[in-house]
Amino acid sequence: MKVLIIEDEPATAKRLENQLKQIVPGIAFAEVIDTVEDSINFFQNNPQPDLVFMDIHLADGNCFEIFDAVKITSPIIFTTAYDQYAIKAFKVNSIDYLLKPIKKEELEISMKKFRETTSETPTNLYDIQQIMEIFERNRSPELKRLVIKVGQKINAISINEVAYFYIENKNVTAVLFNQKKYPVDFSLDQLEGELNSERFFRINRGFIISFESIKSMIAYSKSRIKIILDPPVEEFVATSTDRSSAFKDWLKGK
Repeated sequence: MKVLIIEDEPATAKRLENQLKQIVPGIAFAEVIDTVEDSINFFQNNPQPDLVFMDIHLADGNCFEIFDAVKITSPIIFTTAYDQYAIKAFKVNSIDYLLKPIKKEELEISMKKFRETTSETPTNLYDIQQIMEIFERNRSPELKRLVIKVGQKINAISINEVAYFYIENKNVTAVLFNQKKYPVDFSLDQLEGELNSERFFRINRGFIISFESIKSMIAYSKSRIKIILDPPVEEFVATSTDRSSAFKDWLKGK
């Protein structure tokens, strides 16, 4: 049995690999892919795998863009960090899903369902389009406030006060324009899905920045852009290679 994993978070992909190895003896992995572009290239140049695990939001766009470019006949299990309203869309359309963080017991149920499925008919593009529409329509409203707990004190902070989010010591930290820093209980994946995409952009695996936090930008290489943030951060900050083009479009308001 050969499985393809399409997931832009390395830790999540590795965890899924390890869980599958425990559940399915002798399982093989075709590849682990983290972008829409590489996924399209894979399906254009390789045999269809037996099963695909597909994240919704990838490093360079939405996974549904893959279906616009190539025909996929493999069974698909979507993985998502979104709420139960969006999850219902997958259930109604009879395509399985796993809610992040993925639990081994739920993965076992999904694999049992896969083994019991004998149909080899291609994934219907109309169904995929329906899922995408329902998914977008039923997403949680965009995040307006953060509830922060520091010790015994609880603060509600307007999202407009946040300059950027970044990973610090494996935890996500919100940095405000007044230079205060707070730990948050969201992953960057979750924040990326719930923040206003006109105002916030995920430039790489470790940073989501607001438009207002950009102090200056420098061409770092042919494919990367160095960003000076305000408030300043000690770490080197630059777009990842596969996000630079989308970042430029975002700056233009596209």
